[in-house]
Amino acid sequence: MTTFFYIGLFICCFLCLYRIGRGPSAPDRTVAIDILGIVIVGFCAILCLGTKKGFCLNVALAWALMSFIGTIALAKFLEGRNFDD
Repeated sequence: MTTFFYIGLFICCFLCLYRIGRGPSAPDRTVAIDILGIVIVGFCAILCLGTKKGFCLNVALAWALMSFIGTIALAKFLEGRNFDD
C-alpha cells in the first residue's frame, strides 16, 4: 500500500521540479517550491508509518516550518520589500 503513495509522491516531485525549471514566472516557481516542500513532508510521514519511528515526524515538522519561512522570505523578496518590513 505504501508503494502506491511513494509512486504518487515521486510523480508529484517530478512535476514540481519541471515547474521550477520551466515555470513562466517567478511566482509560479515559488509556488512549485512550496508544494515540493509539502511533498517532502508527505514522504517523511509515509516513512514514519512504514518504519514505526517517531523521528521522521520531527524531521517533517522542521521541514514544514523551514519551507514556510523560506516561502514567505522569497515572496517578500519578489515583492521588493525588505525582510524586516
